[in-house]
Amino acid sequence: MVPEELSFGSFPLAELMNLNTLGHTANGTSVEEFILLGFPGTWHFQVSLVVVFALTYSLTVTGNASIIALVLTNSNLHTPMYFFLCNLSFLQIWDTTGVVPKATGVMLGTSHVCILQLFFLLSLGSTECFLLSVMAYDRYLAICYPLTDSSLMSTVLSARLALSSWLGGFLAISLMAFLTSRLTFCGTEVINQFLCDIDSFLAFSCSDTWPTELVTFLVSVIVVVASCVLTLVSYGYIISSVLRIQSAHGWKKAFSTCSAHLSVVTIWYGSTMLLYVKPSAQNSLDRNKLLNTLNTVVTPLLNPFIYTLRTKEVKQALGRACQKK
Repeated sequence: MVPEELSFGSFPLAELMNLNTLGHTANGTSVEEFILLGFPGTWHFQVSLVVVFALTYSLTVTGNASIIALVLTNSNLHTPMYFFLCNLSFLQIWDTTGVVPKATGVMLGTSHVCILQLFFLLSLGSTECFLLSVMAYDRYLAICYPLTDSSLMSTVLSARLALSSWLGGFLAISLMAFLTSRLTFCGTEVINQFLCDIDSFLAFSCSDTWPTELVTFLVSVIVVVASCVLTLVSYGYIISSVLRIQSAHGWKKAFSTCSAHLSVVTIWYGSTMLLYVKPSAQNSLDRNKLLNTLNTVVTPLLNPFIYTLRTKEVKQALGRACQKK
């Protein structure tokens, strides 16, 4: 028996917003959505995961929203570094909101996959890559040019860099999303994932995936590798400058300035490169599930704690806020 083919149809947003019918058969009749497998196990295991995901989501949103509130309400945090941190926290609130509620629905058997989630998750991920490289450049200016960094990284330039990161992140994914929306699918409707993932679509497509895989690889190289290289170059200059510092106080100040951002960069780029920077997008879906969990659930939760514990100004602002209460 020849398996029935599915396709995403055209790319316009009006069709992407139709979450009830991901595709159509060749004669145009509606078909069921793909079913996300989530994390298979007993009912008690599923409920336990739902509770863990719900707590993680609550802590992530609360932590990142608290950082934004602290920066907005403390004038001494009105600097480019914390402006970019606010952008990162705002992004991660949306990132985890796009994953965790849907993942809990998958585990409870009430949610299915959609191309719209794929587009927004990849766009937000690309934006995060650009933001992290911009933050590294800001740290480079602060340490290598401490007397003139405020004039070099002005408020206007900060706003332009942040806006460019957001626009660049969404534009970079547009062609990949368009090509993915044109794929046709056949065979099983069950995907071994808890979110909308490019590898899953390519693995189950019965049309030619080579153009989509090529574009995915090129976008990954341009977005992930290029931004990572820019970040590494910035830190190369930072390390070179720090090594010339004679005093222990200077070393400590430089370390406190960069350690939080460097920790986030290491976690993010490590998992992202394993996920996306590979010649073939068809890879182990079980491994991708773990990496996606790290990227979309664990990392947004860790970031507020990393910046709070490793950044002196944030700790002081948080202490003042607690004393007022």
